[in-house]
Amino acid sequence: LCVFLLLWAPARSLCCQCGVPIPPNAANVCVGCLRGQVDITEGIPKQVTVHFCKQCERYLQPPGTWIQCALESRELLALCLKKIKASLSRVRLIDAGFIWTEPHSKRLKLKLTVQKEVINGAVLQQIFVVEYMVVSQMCEDCHRIEAKDFWKAVVQVRQKTLHKKTFYYLEQLILKHRLHQNTLRIKEIHDGLDFYYSSKQHAQKMVDFLQCTVPARSKSSQRLISHDIHSNVYNYKSTFSVEIVPICKDNVVCLSPKLAQSLGNMSQICVCIRVTSTIHLIDPSTLQIAEIDGNTYWRHPFNSLFHPKQLEEFIVMDINRVQEKRKGAGAGARSNKHTLAEAWVRKTSELDTDHQYFCNTHLGHILNPGDLVLGFDLANCNLNDEFANKMNPHHIPDVVLIKKSYDRSKRQRRRNWKLKELERDREGMDTDDERQYQDFLEDLEEDEAIRKNVNIYRNADVPVESDTDDDGPPRISLAEMLEDLHISQDATGGEGASMMT
Repeated sequence: LCVFLLLWAPARSLCCQCGVPIPPNAANVCVGCLRGQVDITEGIPKQVTVHFCKQCERYLQPPGTWIQCALESRELLALCLKKIKASLSRVRLIDAGFIWTEPHSKRLKLKLTVQKEVINGAVLQQIFVVEYMVVSQMCEDCHRIEAKDFWKAVVQVRQKTLHKKTFYYLEQLILKHRLHQNTLRIKEIHDGLDFYYSSKQHAQKMVDFLQCTVPARSKSSQRLISHDIHSNVYNYKSTFSVEIVPICKDNVVCLSPKLAQSLGNMSQICVCIRVTSTIHLIDPSTLQIAEIDGNTYWRHPFNSLFHPKQLEEFIVMDINRVQEKRKGAGAGARSNKHTLAEAWVRKTSELDTDHQYFCNTHLGHILNPGDLVLGFDLANCNLNDEFANKMNPHHIPDVVLIKKSYDRSKRQRRRNWKLKELERDREGMDTDDERQYQDFLEDLEEDEAIRKNVNIYRNADVPVESDTDDDGPPRISLAEMLEDLHISQDATGGEGASMMT
């Protein structure tokens, strides 16, 4: 039996250096002695530097590419292996994987398994760890954003009005469609906004969005900065100028006779009830409505007769709803959301007198005797307008009522919603901006059509009240509000929460 076991057992030899019995190999040396003589990881760096941009959370892939990689992802593993690719060419890579490290330790550890043929054809396998030090370095894109003066294209949005309702509406549309993400800088000036971009394509995208959103016209220009005669490369700075029509909501306008006739023989004196991609007008004497796009406006321009500061407060003495009038020849569509009425009003500043004004109004559905209403007094003003001065005085109304007046302080206290704002540089702030912003918020509460294009968020700081007050000002229901996102510590726990913030 002993002889059989000796014959069956595999042949073993002694190590030529330490004398330990080992399976026969080409080098006739045990693994311990072989590793003592030969290190197959020699020349492979054990500490490597990886550059990371904290602003955009991207890693640098030499020579100049920045890529987004999650911790312990395949993309990050490939990036780390490329850093030592030249050194790994002398060995055979068998396996590679991450060793867990603290996310905030600025260290990445990679466990590598390699093989290499050594003395007399013997193959040696070895496992070792490469440590990567994560060094912060700002990428070129983030550097341009931080510099705030490096830009390739600028979009200059202008509107020659004293009220910023249209800009507040544009701001919400830009936030909803996330068109502000590619901007390097947003600068606010007294009559508009400037959007700075790192590429002309992003600026052109903003111009196309503005032309589809509001009635506007644009023109572009470019200035040569530098020219490489060897590669025939030109470096330009582009400027896009976008001019929005100078008409805002609640403006009283006077149309040209030709334009009024083309819109269905409506009255020249109209009220702007909304500005979206077109100008929405209503004739307060007939409820006839019309929409004017940007091209039509620039062919037949008209101006606002009054400024918002010229609104006066009236009290409704009596009001009579008027049955639907018979349409004239060629008349256009009429509004179904308004009610035509005849009203007798008196200025609140003239309550000690008996002087009253008679007017037709489109607000018959919300006005009652004793209500306060804001309007413009055309009977006691000097109209400095090209078309209004040529009109028959009998066709000009004495008063044009714009909207019902509510207690503003009460509306602000009960407003349980809020809007987001663009981060921008403000210069030359006007003290009237807060009042104009409150006017825009009130317009959102009163106009459901505009609210559909705006993201409205619930304000948790204001308690929710019942909507049973029918006589109060219009309010936005909870169904139209969105929940604002707040990242709390419970979402990721302890250390993860501090990293998220």
